[in-house]
Amino acid sequence: MKRPPAVAGMFYPADAIKLREIIEDCFIRSYGMVPRVNPHGERRIIGVISPHAGYVYSGRVAAMGYSRLAMDGTIKIAVVIGPNHTGMGEPISIMTDGSWETPLGEVKINNKVAINIANQLGVKPDYQAHIYEHSIEVQLPFLQYLYGSNFSIVPICMMDQSFETSRTVGTAISKVLSSFENYVIVASTDLTHYEPLSSAKEKDSRIIRSITAMDEEQLYNSVKMYNISMCGYGPTIATIVAAKKLGARKAEALKYSTSAEVTGDILNVVGYLSAILLR
Repeated sequence: MKRPPAVAGMFYPADAIKLREIIEDCFIRSYGMVPRVNPHGERRIIGVISPHAGYVYSGRVAAMGYSRLAMDGTIKIAVVIGPNHTGMGEPISIMTDGSWETPLGEVKINNKVAINIANQLGVKPDYQAHIYEHSIEVQLPFLQYLYGSNFSIVPICMMDQSFETSRTVGTAISKVLSSFENYVIVASTDLTHYEPLSSAKEKDSRIIRSITAMDEEQLYNSVKMYNISMCGYGPTIATIVAAKKLGARKAEALKYSTSAEVTGDILNVVGYLSAILLR
C-alpha cells in the first residue's frame, strides 16, 4: 500500500525542485551550510525532537536537528512518531507495510521492525490514522534529502498520549531496535499553541528543561499542571524512554523559535524546538 502525500503544497512545496530549495534554505539559515552525511560519523544520536509546522514557520528549527543527524553518520531505520491530529484510526496506529510518498520519492516501511513493534504493543496494523495526518509526513523530506532512498521508516501515530501508554510505546520500540543498528527515533511535535509570546516562552522553557533532563515524568506533569498545549508530548515521552533504554546519556536543545519570528504576531504564537538525545 502506498500512502500519498497529504500536505504537499500546503506545509511544503509539492514540486521536488522547490522542495529541495526550501530545505537547503532552511539548512543554510539555521546551520550555516547544507550538510552532507558523514559516512564516518560516530552514530551517537538515538532520538531527535523535531517540529511539524509548515516549513516557512518551523523548517529552520527542524533543519538544525537534521544537520546534526547528518554529521552523526548514516541511518538505515527511522522510527517516526507523531501525534494524531485528525481523530481517525486506532489509539496507537502503526502502518506496517507499503511505502510513503513525497515529492522527493518513496520511502519504504520497514515491515519487520513495524510488525515487531506492533506485536510488542499488542496492536493491529492501522492505515486510517495516517491518511491525512501531517506530523509524520513533514519529517520525511528532510530525511530523504539527506539519505535518499537508503533508509526505511516505521510510522507510529499516537492518539492515546497517556503517560503509561507513551512509556509502553517507548519500551516496545527499544526492545525491537536493540536488535538493529543505525536507527533513529524522531518525535514530531510542536510546543505551545496560540498563546502570547511571553506565556509561550515561559511554558516552553519547562518542556525544554524536561527534555534536556531526559525526565519523561516531569515532562508529562508539566504539560498537565501548567496546561501546556504541546501536541506531541506522547511521542516525545516515548522517544525519551526508548532512547534511555537504548543507551542515551544526555540530551541537547539545539534551537528554539516561535511563529512570531515569521509572522510578527506576538499574541498568538506556536513554539518550535529541535533537540537530540545521544549516547
